[in-house]
Amino acid sequence: MNGRFGLVVALALAALLALPLAWVVLASLSPEHVLFGSGGLGIGGLSLDHYASLFARQNFWVPIRNSLVVASATTLCCLVIGSGAAYALARLEFPGRGAVLGAVLAVSMFPQISIVQPLYALLRSVGLIDTYPGLVLPYLTFALPLTVWLLVSYFRQLPSEIEQAAMIDGASRMRVLVSIVLPLSLPGIVSSGIVAFIYCWNEFLFALSFTVGPDRQTVPVAVAFLRGRHQVPWGEVFAATVVATAPVVALVLAFQRRIVEGLASGAVKS
Repeated sequence: MNGRFGLVVALALAALLALPLAWVVLASLSPEHVLFGSGGLGIGGLSLDHYASLFARQNFWVPIRNSLVVASATTLCCLVIGSGAAYALARLEFPGRGAVLGAVLAVSMFPQISIVQPLYALLRSVGLIDTYPGLVLPYLTFALPLTVWLLVSYFRQLPSEIEQAAMIDGASRMRVLVSIVLPLSLPGIVSSGIVAFIYCWNEFLFALSFTVGPDRQTVPVAVAFLRGRHQVPWGEVFAATVVATAPVVALVLAFQRRIVEGLASGAVKS
């Protein structure tokens, strides 16, 4: 009985959460005169006109390209840098290791708005405003600590005897990391990469603050700036919302178990 009740509650919650997204999808396929007809807000007469206009008139391929480049580059940097840092925190004994882990987590929870102005001044002084590096570097300040925190937990779950045996045979720490630890931690690395990619794809404040024109705007910023001279093209806004949400939904559905495991395993012991 309890199992059936839990299933009913879960299905009801899933339907409640999916309803707004389903409505947006249908609205993105409805003509403008149907969306705001005399009877009020509605849907019907499905077509792909809004999507065609989004990519033909608004050139929405550009922000998609920008988001893919920035999110992919940031994720790659997080995994390369974070793997080494996480392995050092997981295996090396040094004073204050717990404090370092706590500081790493605290950085990821720092309010972004409080560092926008200093970061803008710094990026402008080195000519990185409205560039890909000018977005990747600020994204690293929040995505990298989260990646390190998640990877530390995965590395600590590995039996240290395997690494000790390899080092007895003459392998260095770097060889152990590259040849043993990273292959065994591939599920955790994939999970951490997905979390970092989703964060970068959805990020809005830094992308809005550190880009000037449409050539470097990411998807969230481009959606926010979708408007006409005299009115908001709501059909295109709904279509852009679907396009921006689809990759994230696909990633979450495909790797939901690994994402949950990665977030749950963040509670590591120092």
